[in-house]
Amino acid sequence: MTDLPVSPDPDHAPDHDPASAPLPDDFLALQHVQPFVLDDGASKSLHFTHGELQSRLLTAAPWRLDVDYTRTMMGFLLFNPAPAHIGMIGLGGGSLARFCHRYLAASRMTVLEINPHVIALRREFQVPDDDERFAVLAADGARYLATQEPAFDVLLVDGFDHQGQPAALCSQAFYDDCLAALAPGGLLVVNLHYDHPDYPLLVERIGRSFGGNAVDVVSAEKSNGIVFAGKGAPLLARRLSVSGSLAGLDKDACLELRAELARLAWQMGRLPNDQ
Repeated sequence: MTDLPVSPDPDHAPDHDPASAPLPDDFLALQHVQPFVLDDGASKSLHFTHGELQSRLLTAAPWRLDVDYTRTMMGFLLFNPAPAHIGMIGLGGGSLARFCHRYLAASRMTVLEINPHVIALRREFQVPDDDERFAVLAADGARYLATQEPAFDVLLVDGFDHQGQPAALCSQAFYDDCLAALAPGGLLVVNLHYDHPDYPLLVERIGRSFGGNAVDVVSAEKSNGIVFAGKGAPLLARRLSVSGSLAGLDKDACLELRAELARLAWQMGRLPNDQ
């Protein structure tokens, strides 16, 4: 949304200027599709269409990462077990937000969500309230990165709508802005649809923005591809320690992540250092 024009001479502005009238409170909401929630008693799931699952919360264990690709995205712990500031584009049903808030107590987290309908469901999906280390901002993630200087240690990009991944979140300029938004040594983690015809192109764009310092790993169920891209030391030259990445987590979190982090470390260890 652009700023409304300002009269060049406020002292001679008309008494009533329709162009300067405030927009309705729900103006932004009208620009976005409203998601719906399915509740089967054991879980709640967030959808934009019946054919695509956005997020799922287990009623008896809301902190669990029930959708496999979210555990893959937590692979950032292999490179940085204790990030000071985590950024995230796309709140969805809040799976990653809940998990990071619960188990990474020393990390601050800023979540950027463009759709006000999604934010309105945060209590239903038990997304934590804003406090000194957690905040959900109603913001266009691409524009935020282009205009702010957040210096994230980890940036998670998981932004989808009813049509898939918005073009603004997968352009070359956006990935360039992701690089600029990271602190030295920072890590970008991007969730992509593995079966989408543009998947190879998007992986290539991320690699180009990060000077080739990127690797993609397919999730366990092979529906998502997660790209890890680093600002600093080559990712594949690092020794990945599963035990080290889990050292700061409690028993429940370790049980949740150990198998997936071990899978990621094994797969990345098999890749050539010049990939």
